[in-house]
Amino acid sequence: MSSRGSGGRTNGTLPQTKICQFKLVLLGDMAVGKSSLVLRFVKGQFDEFQETTIGAAFLAQSVCLDDTTVKFEIWDTAGQERYHSLAPMYYRGAQAAIVVFDITKPETFERAKAWVKELQRQASPNIVIALAGNKADLAERRLVEYEEAQTYAEDTGLLFMETSAKTAMNVNELFLAIAKKMPKTDTQNPTHAARHRGVNLQDPDAHSTRACCGGN
Repeated sequence: MSSRGSGGRTNGTLPQTKICQFKLVLLGDMAVGKSSLVLRFVKGQFDEFQETTIGAAFLAQSVCLDDTTVKFEIWDTAGQERYHSLAPMYYRGAQAAIVVFDITKPETFERAKAWVKELQRQASPNIVIALAGNKADLAERRLVEYEEAQTYAEDTGLLFMETSAKTAMNVNELFLAIAKKMPKTDTQNPTHAARHRGVNLQDPDAHSTRACCGGN
């Protein structure tokens, strides 16, 4: 059988894969679901009784975009007001941020707007900011309308999606959209690509334990 196209593997060799690494920080009020979003993205899990983050937590996960593996170093920050003064330590140098609010609690949306202003004032000038309206599974209790958040995001130049860490709605899609916005210049040694494991978000059935971009 003859092979078709030039994009596949030949003679068992792996295609050259570029690896880009970016720091991503999650910000938002307490109990909006920041940790649950990260847990769903990194491990494909949801814990109904997720413990409150103290200070910040660190996780990592990768996504595949064509010939590029985008590795996110994720800092999940605590939402309690007493930890606010620590936030600049985590968003300083970050290339991306996800600001999360709870669609059933309007005060968390207002808090999210304050985080966006702080990021635009103090974070890296080219930071990619995404706004996540979380707990979309509780739509019957919605108090923040989708159109209101979308209009705000458009006016301030943000990515916006409503998400549900519980049902996994738009969680992978959010990180994929951010990955597509990132500059593909900060590369690591491409020979590491075959050993670099992650999740291919272009595969709707993918899980974090599967190999990414030609891994074993």
